[in-house]
Amino acid sequence: MADQKRIRVTLIRSVHGRGRKHTACVRGLGLRRMHHSVEVEDTPQNRGMINKVSYLLKCEEL
Repeated sequence: MADQKRIRVTLIRSVHGRGRKHTACVRGLGLRRMHHSVEVEDTPQNRGMINKVSYLLKCEEL
């Protein structure tokens, strides 16, 4: 598992006024506030959440 790829995800737009499911995806990725960055594993589950709210995020492969 240590050699699994990771993705750095940064919240660049606010979740205020978004739907519950989109807000849940952002929280599920571990993002708490604007300009907050987290590193998540590159799994199909995380990719699905990232794709759903891609208009709110900036992603970079590590």
